[in-house]
Amino acid sequence: MTAPTATSDVFLPATYARGVPYARFRELRASSPVCRVEEPAVGPWPAGPGYWAVFRHADVKRVLRTPEVYSSYLGATQLRDPDTAEDLAFVRAMMLNQDPPGHARLRRIVSAAFTARAVRELESVIEDRARDLVDGVAGRGEADFVELTADLPVRMLAHLMGVPDEDRRLLFDWSNRVIGYQDPDHAQSSTADPATLSPMGRAALAHRPPTLVRPDGSMISPRSREGLADMFAYAHALADEVRPGSVLARMCEGGLTRDEFETMFFLFVVAGNETLRNAIPGGLLTLLDHPEQYELFRSDPTTTDSAVEEVLRYWPPVIDFRRTATRDTELGGVRVRRGDKVVVYHASANRDESVFPDPDRFDITRTPNDHVSFGYGPHFCLGAHLARTQLRAMLRAAADRLPGLERAGEPVRLISNLQNGLKRLPVRWRTCP
Repeated sequence: MTAPTATSDVFLPATYARGVPYARFRELRASSPVCRVEEPAVGPWPAGPGYWAVFRHADVKRVLRTPEVYSSYLGATQLRDPDTAEDLAFVRAMMLNQDPPGHARLRRIVSAAFTARAVRELESVIEDRARDLVDGVAGRGEADFVELTADLPVRMLAHLMGVPDEDRRLLFDWSNRVIGYQDPDHAQSSTADPATLSPMGRAALAHRPPTLVRPDGSMISPRSREGLADMFAYAHALADEVRPGSVLARMCEGGLTRDEFETMFFLFVVAGNETLRNAIPGGLLTLLDHPEQYELFRSDPTTTDSAVEEVLRYWPPVIDFRRTATRDTELGGVRVRRGDKVVVYHASANRDESVFPDPDRFDITRTPNDHVSFGYGPHFCLGAHLARTQLRAMLRAAADRLPGLERAGEPVRLISNLQNGLKRLPVRWRTCP
């Protein structure tokens, strides 16, 4: 059949600054569930070759469960192609960008830290920290919920990685720069105060590129070794002082190559941080925008687990992920050629009418709930248990401890065609006289 083509609206970061285009996804699921999408230039970033966009739940699962046909390794997993062959070779070393059996080898090195049992041992720490964050602002009557919640995933990530507490804000900045490079508010994030950092943290800052623009006018990839020189300098310094039992210790003991070590550190800094910084504020916004569901959640703690799953379905923290076809194949009735980019849209799959009755309805009692917000297949999110625990703890603490909680202004979205995030979410609540 003739390959359908969509306009570039589902690619452009500016589209998502206004909200995830669910109505457009619905149209495409019905008319062109697998279609070509153009990649025009965005600001200083050059145009790309275009890709196959995949919108239906069944097709998304098919792509994610067959790495022998749809590879994470060939072109890596970000929508944009790496800028150079060297950048591609570097990011290919990352667990996220590996296919079996290499992916399984890397995953085994760190997986013990993220089992359900391991996370249960952290539950009380996570719940206590969530309550402390909420109680710390309770007397003010208002806050930016994005800023309020940011410290929970950062602190837990620092704990798991063995990062000194005084350096945890570096994790926040690195994540902003990698994920938010399309957004001018995040592209050069530098919130860590050098005066409060450890000597190791201050030394790392000396390696930070002052700008992403080279003297010749070309752009430095924010996901490259050059663009994140300060993070990798810190990773190697931290390895020299590794805390026994930490995830970093597992990495150091796992026989990783230099590239594998650096990209594993990269992966945990970003994936272990940004996903929760999207999901928690997005989850609260979704609840507040559905007052009857929020009241049910607030008044009936037994709905917490199903509410977390519905939040993840309704506000997926990651919009899409890329694969590359290893051979000529057919998907959704269209011909895909070897080497073509194939991009699965988790946000669309989570609203597929054939899987979720009344999919645009937010229902915290929904069951079953076969969302793909944590992916599917061999790359199912390693940190899913930890993410669910933090999401549950923070939403529960806010609902239980901030009476009359409501929006206090318009939220501001992250400009990104990858991450479904908020930069600001003003909220307010009643305070005791």
